[in-house]
Amino acid sequence: MPRLCTLSLLAGLAATPAAAQLNQQPPNAPDQQPAFDGQTRAPELTDGVHVKQDVVVSGLDHPWGMAALPDGGWLITGRPGKMRILADGKLSEPLSGLPQVDTRKQGGLLDVAVRDDFAQTRRLWWSFAEPRDGGKTSTSVATGTLSADGTAISDARVIFRQEPAWDSTMHYGSRLVFDADGMLFVTTGERSLPEPRKLAQDVNTHLGKVLRIDPETGRGLPGNPFAQGGGQPEIWSWGHRNLQAAALDGQGRLWTVEHGAKGGDELNMPQAGRNYGWPIITYGEDYSGKPIGKGITAQGGMEQPVYYWDPVIAPSGLVFYDGAMFPEMRGDALIGGLKSQSLVRLKMSEGRVTGEQHLAEGIGRVRDVAVDADGSILILTDADDGALIRLTR
Repeated sequence: MPRLCTLSLLAGLAATPAAAQLNQQPPNAPDQQPAFDGQTRAPELTDGVHVKQDVVVSGLDHPWGMAALPDGGWLITGRPGKMRILADGKLSEPLSGLPQVDTRKQGGLLDVAVRDDFAQTRRLWWSFAEPRDGGKTSTSVATGTLSADGTAISDARVIFRQEPAWDSTMHYGSRLVFDADGMLFVTTGERSLPEPRKLAQDVNTHLGKVLRIDPETGRGLPGNPFAQGGGQPEIWSWGHRNLQAAALDGQGRLWTVEHGAKGGDELNMPQAGRNYGWPIITYGEDYSGKPIGKGITAQGGMEQPVYYWDPVIAPSGLVFYDGAMFPEMRGDALIGGLKSQSLVRLKMSEGRVTGEQHLAEGIGRVRDVAVDADGSILILTDADDGALIRLTR
């Protein structure tokens, strides 16, 4: 059962030994070289930022996503297919009314998002691994209305299904981000296996893509690269691996962070109609230690990542800090690190990374990150006994 608590721990001075050790570890692919200065292994930040940890609620079974509600509460999803509300220090029972979820391996209930008009509409959107015919699954997106008493979702309907569905329980993505016009970005994975992996390069599929859809109908939007044909109309960008982090920056631009294999986690600012290379170009190597494809990191017509990690942090969850509690971090990208078991902070300047810091190291596998109204940072840890943790000064 979830447990509410207020355990407080001091963590993460600016240049901790563990973070320095991570940056000094040899890459998995030592012969690969970055395409430009600062593309990897940025200088470690030494501006004195540190955080305290307060566990708000523990006992969460593999929490995955969260979304702020206008009354100060939070929607929290968990991979086993449960969505709850945290409000006034109390965690609700699981909401009823969700469609069937496939919870095997990396599947389950994934991200959740609301629009600015939630107070009037009570509408929410969520992504999940949906069981399909023949034992196959897909990343799907649904919408529904939260009841006035916060106990149930009514009129739930699936608005988008990734095509093709695949007999895989891996690499679903998936983050949901509303743009400034209220349209919905959806990130997907390429389902991991050798055969569907190649479909990240096929614009007639939704595998390994950033999509931009109408949140009411799930259809692709005018202005998308293939709105007039030649590919799936929902596609925004392609050539991605497994996108589990996405957010708008202060200028309203979409950024994503995707998992590499053994090396090659990438930070990108996806542009409409651009190809981000997977699995033809990538940094790092396959889990077997062999090259991925030809082992190349660049090719004409394919975009370079803004930043990459080798070894990996295993990124999940992204927010650009805009709060008052940590003025030194305003505009910084904050990324959840599953393997690094930390909150990864990137200092940004003119679209490039100029510094990196790992905060709250050893906190556990960080699955999602958000900024609360008071400027504190909220993170979800991915575990059988996962937690929502508040980071403050």
